[in-house]
Amino acid sequence: MYPFIRMAKEMILARRQPKLEPLGTHVSHHICWPWDLDMWMELNNGRTLTIFDLGRIPLAERTGVVDTLKRERWGLTVAGSALRYRKRVRMFDRLTMYSRMIGWDERFVYLEQSMWNSRGDCTSHGLYRTAVTDKNGIVSPDRVMQAMGMDTPRPDLPEWVLAWLDAEAQRPWPPEKQPEIPKI
Repeated sequence: MYPFIRMAKEMILARRQPKLEPLGTHVSHHICWPWDLDMWMELNNGRTLTIFDLGRIPLAERTGVVDTLKRERWGLTVAGSALRYRKRVRMFDRLTMYSRMIGWDERFVYLEQSMWNSRGDCTSHGLYRTAVTDKNGIVSPDRVMQAMGMDTPRPDLPEWVLAWLDAEAQRPWPPEKQPEIPKI
């Protein structure tokens, strides 16, 4: 189940914190609870994605994106992601999450998130391609920035993000349909 109570807590905390510039970093703190675990007694990989929501949405709140979405009647979606899992997270481990926008292009906004354990190890790192949408499809990030009253120049995307985008462009879409498996 989606962690609605945890999200409500994070949004209340975000509203009490100072506003962030578009490229600012939102820092949040989390605990791996028993219901976040998989059968190997560590943070479930899918739950990691959900916990990253607990940083991305408050980031949108603090940068003014949420208010703009409400005013313009726009939505927000994830259009792609790449995650690295490097250190195990066990029950009751305390985590610090860093969430930030790293740039945008003509269609998408790119976000970076990382979780760190109390020993200072990065446990996981995510790159997200996100989009603002309206009834006609994707709203350009430049239009979003204009609606927010921001004149922040578009930063150059890091080389590692561009490499990911190049790799994604080579991946076939839709994927090749798998052959029918005979019924036994």
